Amino acid sequence: MAADRRIVIENCSIATVDAHDTEYADGYVVIVGNRVESLGAGRAPEGLENVVRRIDATGHLVTPGLVNTHHHYYQWITRGLATDHNLFNWLVALYPTWARIDEPMVYAAAQGSLAMMARGGVTTAMDHHYVFPRDSGDLSGAIIRAARETGVRFTLARGSMDRSEKDGGLPPDFAVETLEGALTATEATVKEHHDPSFDAMTQVAVAPCSPFSVSTELLREGAELARRLGVRLHTHGSETVEEEQFCKELFGMGPTDYFESTGWLGEDVWMAHCVHMNDSDIAAFARTKTGVAHCPSSNARLAAGIARVPDMLAAGVPVGLGVDGTASNESGELHTELRNALLINRLGAHKEAALNARQALRLGTYGGAQVLGRASQIGSLEPGKLADLVLWKLDTLAHASIADPVTALVFGAAAPVTASFVNGRQIVEAGRLLHVDEDAIARATRAEAQRLAQLAGR
Repeated sequence: MAADRRIVIENCSIATVDAHDTEYADGYVVIVGNRVESLGAGRAPEGLENVVRRIDATGHLVTPGLVNTHHHYYQWITRGLATDHNLFNWLVALYPTWARIDEPMVYAAAQGSLAMMARGGVTTAMDHHYVFPRDSGDLSGAIIRAARETGVRFTLARGSMDRSEKDGGLPPDFAVETLEGALTATEATVKEHHDPSFDAMTQVAVAPCSPFSVSTELLREGAELARRLGVRLHTHGSETVEEEQFCKELFGMGPTDYFESTGWLGEDVWMAHCVHMNDSDIAAFARTKTGVAHCPSSNARLAAGIARVPDMLAAGVPVGLGVDGTASNESGELHTELRNALLINRLGAHKEAALNARQALRLGTYGGAQVLGRASQIGSLEPGKLADLVLWKLDTLAHASIADPVTALVFGAAAPVTASFVNGRQIVEAGRLLHVDEDAIARATRAEAQRLAQLAGR
């Protein structure tokens, strides 16, 4: 049977990112079907049956695939705009353009975003899409289709906004949904696309956008909807000082207390950014096991601040990494966030003790799996887990003189990806995507970016 066919990867360093941070200086991994069958030091066991491929991975580090926990794909076609703005001014500048997106634009932007991540070692991706202009087509379906074609494991965080300018929010009036419309459409998306199985390739979360773009009713009823349907919850939280001020003026409390009052703390919740968190906020996240998507490059691009990641980890808060939208992180890559998370956090109070290389790798793999609710399936290399893994080439000029491979991956230049596997299926070979045409995607994203700019009068 095809499921019994084995792929053997040998002669490589391995960072498993398991509970003991087990590593092998020279080891092997055996994939059977869509699972990791075995791994260890030295050569693979003799006598394996139905071996269809052997990979000599000399000079490589094998790790779990990277897990992206926060993104906005549609922003791929508005990169390079409002480059000197803080978050609120950036949103005000770009919302009028984003409100003109349609299905072809969103599909092309999703293709571009997914391609950039996948070729850089991401095996599980997510998209927080919350802009649904009237008569714009099947945007959720377009994003999911792009993920399926690329070959990555995927979570769609079906976002929503119902607090527009007339209600004191930031989005234009024509860019938001009604409360009833948002809840109905979100429920329909979950029922059509969410797969709760162990090896699911597509899952859906309920994801009202942020405190300053959704009503209290949408937050509260969105949480109730997610728990009735048995899916996870995602939103933005505590990103800027302006957001904290907004919450105190409008609700009489800070963001964390406001979220708790609406049912938005819990082990089925993860929030993006969480930059401005005091000790009480961190304790509340730790007590409720609420997860955090740390987005270091976007936080720096928008001058939001330095999230207290070391304090969150010490308290037991689940933390993963996020690219965030590519209009605030133009590179669109997650593997560079390993390095940026380490370096930026060392500028904070903990200095050189803030994070080390292995903690950064854990944020990008197992930590991400935790906040997506999939730590039993992905995020580490262990027998029985899904075969989502990456071969990083570390024997070239950029890395060869760094003795420790994990240090080379995190501290060094962005490492080339020789091969990437998702669900036991290879999606990258020698840095190129195998199932989609990168050059065609580049042309399509440029064309759709130009069309959007024309519609928006830019």
